Amino acid sequence: MKLFIGGLLAAALMVAARADQKVIHDSAEYNAYITALNTQEPAQKAAAMAAFIEKYPDSVVRIDAREQAMAAYQQTGDQPKVEEMAGEILKLEPGNVRALAIVTALDRARAANGDKTALTGMDDHAERGLKALDAWTVPEGMAAADFGKLRDQMAEIFNGAAGFAALQKKEYAVARGYYLKSVQADPANLQDVYQLAVADLQASPVQADGFWYLAKAIALAGAQKNGMVQKSIADYGKAKYRRYHGSEDGWDELVAAVANQTAPPDGFAAGIKRAPTPAELAVKAVIENDVASLSFSDWEYVLSYRDASPANEAAAKKVWDTIQAKQKNGAAKLAIPAKIVSVDEDVIHAAITEDNQKANKADLEITLKEPFMSPAALGAPVLAVGVLSGYKISPFMFLMKDAELRDQDATQETATPTQ
Repeated sequence: MKLFIGGLLAAALMVAARADQKVIHDSAEYNAYITALNTQEPAQKAAAMAAFIEKYPDSVVRIDAREQAMAAYQQTGDQPKVEEMAGEILKLEPGNVRALAIVTALDRARAANGDKTALTGMDDHAERGLKALDAWTVPEGMAAADFGKLRDQMAEIFNGAAGFAALQKKEYAVARGYYLKSVQADPANLQDVYQLAVADLQASPVQADGFWYLAKAIALAGAQKNGMVQKSIADYGKAKYRRYHGSEDGWDELVAAVANQTAPPDGFAAGIKRAPTPAELAVKAVIENDVASLSFSDWEYVLSYRDASPANEAAAKKVWDTIQAKQKNGAAKLAIPAKIVSVDEDVIHAAITEDNQKANKADLEITLKEPFMSPAALGAPVLAVGVLSGYKISPFMFLMKDAELRDQDATQETATPTQ
């Protein structure tokens, strides 16, 4: 795993340390620090700063020297030494923003690979970094513009990591808040743009702005010529969009439009129509159809969502009232074609709908009026004739009482609801 910290951060570390006006009274100490500071080759500079730190552990520039060494090690790609210096700085100054940014970035890289210890450390360091950032002032000698850029980059690191920690805890609204700040600092941060989309689309209810961020992540991956990542995000995005919207209609146009946008347009989320939920479809089926003409499968579907909402309760009542009307409130019997699934003395479990028959899954509990004269054959098609007295929701089961079983080719004495 290679350390990646933006070039601006590495440069700002060196400039800030050089600009701090601290007085070193001992001439030998001063010369050693200035010599190390002015060394250009990164490996040599890191070694010179390390030697200075060892010789002058209590120097007024002991933190500055470690920041310089940390930046030099970063330039050489020596991650262990970068982390070591950051750790030393935090022992001396627990709220050091630069060192916190380094360890937070390293923790996040490890956490992304499944390191749970690193995830805990990242969460703590990011929180400390954000608190320290609030109190951070412009270092002496640093231009305000440079400080502003550096502060934005630090904020991006801390907010992105805090968002990732919240995402792992499935605290999607919290994650979204952090990611929005990170993406505001750097709209081209592919990792955080994508994870912001995930937080939005995993939330309940879904935040449809997440589709904009997914589309933006696709564009960013394309700009970085990372075809594998781009395809993975595109596949995920299309599947999520189809599930939310009900079809892929409009997805390609959305992806094309977002490529040239910098933020979700006003009204973006409202412009993506959400497909009806299963519970809403149950209500719609009752509103738009003659309930008496619906199939047993439809009746089961509506009744199974009875407790989802007041509208679903009303729809289920209408279905049940229709069933009772068909059997004249118990005075008449229904004849229902079914398949025997199991037999327990005088109780039969059978499957009514085609799907349940294929799955050998019971959706009808039959209490016989008379005991069996001969054993019922499992899997046999029968005509269950009786009164539907109730139903269970989970798993769904119609309850039939005072029933008898007949051959399916027997003459039906009562109207059978359409299947």
